[in-house]
Amino acid sequence: MIDLHCHILPGIDDGASHMEESLEMARAALKQGIETVVAAPHHQTSEYYNEPQQIIEQCRKLNERLYEEGIDLTVLPGQEVRLHEEFIKELEQGMVLPINEKSGYLYVEFPENTVPHYAKQMLYDMQMAGYKPVIVHPERNRTLREQPDLLYHFVKNGAFTQLSAGSLVGKFGRDSLKFAYQIIEHNLGHVIASDAHDSKKRGFFLKEAYDKVGKKFGTDMMYQFMENAHVVLDGEMVFTNPPERIRVKKRLGLF
Repeated sequence: MIDLHCHILPGIDDGASHMEESLEMARAALKQGIETVVAAPHHQTSEYYNEPQQIIEQCRKLNERLYEEGIDLTVLPGQEVRLHEEFIKELEQGMVLPINEKSGYLYVEFPENTVPHYAKQMLYDMQMAGYKPVIVHPERNRTLREQPDLLYHFVKNGAFTQLSAGSLVGKFGRDSLKFAYQIIEHNLGHVIASDAHDSKKRGFFLKEAYDKVGKKFGTDMMYQFMENAHVVLDGEMVFTNPPERIRVKKRLGLF
């Protein structure tokens, strides 16, 4: 299996804090049946700033150590970029790193539980520059849960989404689980990745997530998600179905 998003690089964000923890995460990934992971450290948050060359070099060092330890896992570079007003400028300057360097797919993270007012235009500008934006863990964003039409329009206009495996197995609460299912039901989800930060509490859970998708939506859907992970690494177009709106039930109020 391929895991398109984890925080396995040591000491550069809130994932693995040191090399031994990175190795522990690698062993945990192998137990899940994962052979390749994309290291996507945070970038342009209030706490973390990780430039492409730094990430690429860290991946090289980790892969060397994995080889020395006999751990048969391949780590590819990526970057989880917080959406900010200078995103396009950074993209033009080569400060934004696509998944696997050349795929053209970019991980885009919204700030906490909000969606910036300039998100629609920014996602459009990324596409006009020849890139394919992937919104990470939309099911965990409160604004998107409350206003799912925002996500529908982002996807309808060409953006993709990456669901977190932890959400699909209930690690982020009932609301995230319910919305993750709705995203899949309405053809708004494209890839599933672990977003693992350690080997235990925020571990991989990718096999469990695929199993749940298979049971709830059928094996065809499960294999579609798995195949899309391969496609993203190769920079090809993921398989999609026409997106559908998620209907929000109106609450009755007393007047």
